[in-house]
Amino acid sequence: MRQIEKMVRQKGFSRIAGIDEAGRGPLAGPVVSAAVILPADYFCPDIRDSKKLSEKKRRQLFPEIMTHALAVGVGLCDHREIDTTNILAAALCSMERAVMNLDPGADFLLVDGKFLVNTDIPQQAVVRGDSLSLSIAAASIIAKITRDRIMATLDQAYPQYHFIRHKGYPTGVHRQAIKDHGPCPVHRKTFKGVIQG
Repeated sequence: MRQIEKMVRQKGFSRIAGIDEAGRGPLAGPVVSAAVILPADYFCPDIRDSKKLSEKKRRQLFPEIMTHALAVGVGLCDHREIDTTNILAAALCSMERAVMNLDPGADFLLVDGKFLVNTDIPQQAVVRGDSLSLSIAAASIIAKITRDRIMATLDQAYPQYHFIRHKGYPTGVHRQAIKDHGPCPVHRKTFKGVIQG
């Protein structure tokens, strides 16, 4: 999980940020990205792809990462920006914002997936990066927990959609709520499951 970072450090970089996003698939709410710079000598065996961790474990690891990281940046694009552009453009935009929110900033980026971020900072796209890079895995946990907290707040505003249960993903319960009540203001109006109900 630290091999990619090690190879990048051998090229002379020191502040290596792993970047990942959460929320490309849901029908509601924002897409959230996180950028995390970990110390070179830091390792936590429990940190891995957030999708492979229980919600309880992610919540336990969140303060662990926040405490030990040299820097954490978070960025998001809300439902309006997603509808104005598209989910891929919004996800990359949220990644760019996460990088901009790093303090201190990064001198190299490891980006989960196939696409690069719009920045002059040297970077590398890493397919399945959340399973291969410790810093990307840490970012996946920060992004997921941050988005879940946003959806919990939206659940209080729109309780009829049960966002606390499915976090906006297209479950049967969510689809039925859209059929019963129509979309709410934070639904992604351009998404198939929303426009068809």
